[in-house]
Amino acid sequence: MQRYGTGPGRTGPGAAGRPSVGAGGQSGSRFSGRPGSVAGRGMLGHRAALSRGPAQYSHAARVAAFRARWGPLPGQPGFTGVPPMGESRFIQNEMVLHVGADVPPETVQRVAARLGLTQLGYSRFDLVGQGLYRFRIGGGRSVADVIRAMEAEKISATAQPNYVFRLQQDLNAARRTPAADGFQYIVNKWRLTDVHRVVTGKNVQVAMIDSEVDQRHPDIAGAIADRLEPIGLEFKPQPHGTGMAGAMASHRRLVGVAPGAKILAVNAFGSDSESAYGTTEQILKGIDWAIAKGAKVINMSFAGPRDPLVQLALKKACDKGIVLVAAAGNAGPKSEPLFPAADPNVIAVTATDVNDALMPQANRGTHIAVAAPGVDILVPAPNAQ
Repeated sequence: MQRYGTGPGRTGPGAAGRPSVGAGGQSGSRFSGRPGSVAGRGMLGHRAALSRGPAQYSHAARVAAFRARWGPLPGQPGFTGVPPMGESRFIQNEMVLHVGADVPPETVQRVAARLGLTQLGYSRFDLVGQGLYRFRIGGGRSVADVIRAMEAEKISATAQPNYVFRLQQDLNAARRTPAADGFQYIVNKWRLTDVHRVVTGKNVQVAMIDSEVDQRHPDIAGAIADRLEPIGLEFKPQPHGTGMAGAMASHRRLVGVAPGAKILAVNAFGSDSESAYGTTEQILKGIDWAIAKGAKVINMSFAGPRDPLVQLALKKACDKGIVLVAAAGNAGPKSEPLFPAADPNVIAVTATDVNDALMPQANRGTHIAVAAPGVDILVPAPNAQ
């Protein structure tokens, strides 16, 4: 077993064997909220001591306020995929291109050749869009300049950087705790024994976009309904993915919040190493697959920059009635809001400890909706620990 919420946040360059990530990349994160204590028992749904949280606005008002601050989405008037000034949390020599149904492959290849782009991949998205091309940019040109050139071609497509996101918590640094030495304070705090007499989340499909899960772990055996490897490689089970799956669906030595749930595990991050990251392409694959599999909830324990194509996919998931949940981030009180938690269609979650105190190093913001236990949480670790 391991305690979740004890390790440091992540920073670092791109993963070995992957393209480099800009030096301006922000760390992944734990949860977030304002410092100090929160009145009450830290129950799910209890507000994060914010003066003007999302509960005080209609969804339409939140979307309007978001657009006023962050700008339009792909397909809306005035949209551009050029990254904001100073933004560098993306692969420095790649671009992704989301095309409409009316754009034949021949047109894409002709434009790519004219712009000196090399195709690295193509994915068809039946539910969150038509298709996504990934290109390498040669000649030392900037991603922003190539996106401007692509937008000047006036084809029905959205060009943007291949953004990178990082998992919220480094569980490799979390301390292992034998079952006899630890306790799950969440069981009493949330009165899970009583809750589970009424509801256990039985057969509710929860998609989890994370790192690899140890599906043979006794506490989560049988809980993994299906899995996707959008990176295209197999990875050994990781502490973060295994821990998050266990926090939801543990049903043997530990008690998960929804022990009857079925996990759709998306390994978009590979490993938990400090250099590991997930990209726009990998996360879009996960969202599209989760929708196709009938997920009722999508959990996203990662954080990063605003990504217009991921936002568009999340909007389509929300429109289908899927509940979207994300960690708010731990980049500090002065950090800009991190995504996808800051998306108006997503429930942003912050963490409290055993005394209901919010984490002082967490992000702040009116987009944070829920405070829940997220510090020193006892969860499964790989290899049946």
